[in-house]
Amino acid sequence: MELLDLLEQLEDIIESGVNIPLSGGKCLLDRDALLDIVQEIRLKLPDDIKTAKRIAEEKQRIIAEAQQEAENIIKNAESRIAALVDENEITKKAYEQSEIIISNAKKNAREIRLGTREYADGILNKVEEILEETLDVIRVNRQELK
Repeated sequence: MELLDLLEQLEDIIESGVNIPLSGGKCLLDRDALLDIVQEIRLKLPDDIKTAKRIAEEKQRIIAEAQQEAENIIKNAESRIAALVDENEITKKAYEQSEIIISNAKKNAREIRLGTREYADGILNKVEEILEETLDVIRVNRQELK
C-alpha cells in the first residue's frame, strides 16, 4: 500500500535526522522532504476512504441482490402453486410441495443474506484494521515529531 510506503519514508527521514547536542533528543530534519511526504499522505488518505465507501456500497448491492433473488424464488414458487391448484387431482400435493418450496426459498434467502453480510463485514473489518494501523503509525510519527 502506498500509504504505508510513505509512512516508512517519513520514519526514515526522522531516523536519519542529525542529533543536536545537549538538546534533550532534538534533531535537525529536512523540512521540505517531511512536508512533501505529509502532503502525499493527505492525498492518499481519501483514496482509502473511497475504497471503504465503495466496499460498503458493494455490501448494500449484494444484500439487495440477495433479497431480490429471494423474492423471485418466492414468486416463482407461488406461481407454481397457482398452476398446480388449477388441476383438481393434485391440489393436495401442490399445497404440500408449495410449503416445501417456500420453506426452502426462505432458507436459501436467509443463507444468502447471512453469507453476503458476513462477506461484506469481513471486507469492511479488514479495511478498518488497515486504516487503524495506518492511523496508529501516523499518530506515532506525529508524536515523534513533537
